[in-house]
Parts: sequence; structure tokens; C-alpha cells
Amino acid sequence: MANVLAIHSVGNSLIGYLSRAYPADLRTRHSCDFQLFSSGQIANVNEIDTTLSLYLYRVTVNDQMRNIRRTSDATARDVPLSLDLHYLMTVWADNALAEHNILAWAMRELYMHPTLNASSLSAEAGWVPNDIIQLIPSELSTEDMMRIWDAIEPSYRLSVAYIARVVRIDPDPIPDSLPVVATRFDYTDEVQP
Repeated sequence: MANVLAIHSVGNSLIGYLSRAYPADLRTRHSCDFQLFSSGQIANVNEIDTTLSLYLYRVTVNDQMRNIRRTSDATARDVPLSLDLHYLMTVWADNALAEHNILAWAMRELYMHPTLNASSLSAEAGWVPNDIIQLIPSELSTEDMMRIWDAIEPSYRLSVAYIARVVRIDPDPIPDSLPVVATRFDYTDEVQP
């Protein structure tokens, strides 16, 4: 049962996976950091070392899974919140060769390994064994891409969009019964004036 830490867990797990998978020969040619950026961080980026960043720019409710219970728990009363996470993957480099090589490698890596399962997702979200997050390349129009970059402070950087689909956040368990409330009543035969 994934909890409210699921959104952060997906981004953190994806960055961790890419960082661990980055090959030694490419690391020798282009040393690269891997970072999950928040809106505040990306707005304050000026000059950083070669970095591949992942920026969550949009969260939407998944229309196909919005009212579907988990198959593993057919008796559950509540339906999990099903979300799609829209990421912008950007390479920050001072030369074209590093920028192109790192982005091409990352795109190929996500093409070859397009899913995150409970074993590759960080544990803090409480994932269950059948939780699977699909990573799908997203087509953004030039206008949409420019609107994103216009809304944040740094100048445009080479980027590619991905959707992490379907992140299911389970509601907190509801107790089977209401808590007992004790109250004392005093009964008397006297009538108060």
C-alpha cells in the first residue's frame, strides 16, 4: 500500500537508478551528477557542473485507473488515488558533446528499462509487490515546452519529457469501528425548578 511519499519515491528511485546505471566509460569522458530538482531549485540554477536533472512539472489524475480498486485487495472499501507524474529530464552541460551523449544514454536506458517495480522503488513509500510504474516518453509541443521554460528562470536547456504512469496512493486505513466515547450520566428523580 503506497503512501503519500510515493510521488517523491518515484523521482528519487528514477534518479538513483540512472546514477547507478551510468557506465564507467561514459563517466570517464563526462563526469555527471544526477539530481531530482524541485521548482525552487530549478528557478535558482545558474551555473552547475554537468548534471542530469529530473524535474516534476505536472501531476495529473489517471483517467483510466481513477475508480479501480487494487486487484490484490478486492475487499477494500476505498479506491487508491491514481496519478501520472510528468517529468522533464534535462542535461546541464557546458559543451554539446557531453549534453548529447548523456541525454542519448539516459533515453536509451529508459527505453531498455521502461518500468520501475517494488524492488527498484525506494522503500519509504510502502510499495506492494505488484506496484509497477511505467516510464513513457511524452510528446510535448514546442509551445508547451517553451511555456515550461518561460515559467522558470534559467534559459532553455535540451530536455525530454517522460510520464511515470500509474502511481497509486492508497488511503489511510479506516478503523472497522468508531472509537468508544465514554460519558457519565446522572439520573435523578427530582425535577429541577
